[in-house]
Amino acid sequence: MGHGHHHHHHIDPSQINERRLWWAVAANMLLTLVQVIGGVISGSLSLAADALHNFSDAASLFIALIAIRIGRKPADEVKTFGYKRAETIAALINLTALMMVGLYLVIEAFQRFFYPEPITGWIVIAVAGGALLIDAFTALLTYSQSKSSMNMKAAFLHNVTDALASIGVIITGTLILLYGWVWTDAAMTLLISAYVLWQGFSEMPKVIHLLMEGTPDSINIDEVITVMSAENGVENVHHVHIWQIDEHRNALEAHVVLSDPNGMDAIKEKLKNILHDRFHIEHSTLEFEKNNCESHAH
Repeated sequence: MGHGHHHHHHIDPSQINERRLWWAVAANMLLTLVQVIGGVISGSLSLAADALHNFSDAASLFIALIAIRIGRKPADEVKTFGYKRAETIAALINLTALMMVGLYLVIEAFQRFFYPEPITGWIVIAVAGGALLIDAFTALLTYSQSKSSMNMKAAFLHNVTDALASIGVIITGTLILLYGWVWTDAAMTLLISAYVLWQGFSEMPKVIHLLMEGTPDSINIDEVITVMSAENGVENVHHVHIWQIDEHRNALEAHVVLSDPNGMDAIKEKLKNILHDRFHIEHSTLEFEKNNCESHAH
């Protein structure tokens, strides 16, 4: 029986510029406070909805920062694969909170349709205009990190879409000022909440798939078995399991039946190179068997 592991460099969370992220958190928290005050004074639900969304962005960035710090911890006897999945757990927390916010906004918006309240349009426009500037600022802060991290890319997209939501709120305030269309406030709230829910429902399966140790979307397990089985000296490959250790590292374990166990070391090295170079599997554990062993379906 032989075991081996490939260890290659991957994206180090410590390389992410934390100072920029803290600036982004601070900007979003300040924006949330201003929008809540503006929403209460003006009576605008869509402004309060945008505030909740911005708060969720600030909270998600804060949780992501904590997860990044936890993820830096090296593997130990308690967590032998390391702590990198802390970021995945953070994503699960953030998405759950985001979807709860979205559902709350839907309920509030429908109540406003039936029980409209007076809204001060110019306050809505002023606060949303400031929000647009801060959203653009925060998006710039997270842009460079978004190129190398899925988590940071999500944060960047959050802020870009926040800017679009702020534009929507400005449109609402303008329509209320010009035509007195108070109903547009609840309508815009529904649009914002629909976006929040869509984002949550579209991202949640990816996070759950990783936590459930599902096969990475980019890897076809049947193709892996076919390629491994095609190597000289390999008679059969079974009990194959492929999963993601974290966002950037794939792992595999498999039983390999050999026609001649004497060539095990050479075959092992060749298989590991194929797994790494062709399928981007960095961590592989192979158990070798003689050809008289009973084969099992994978």
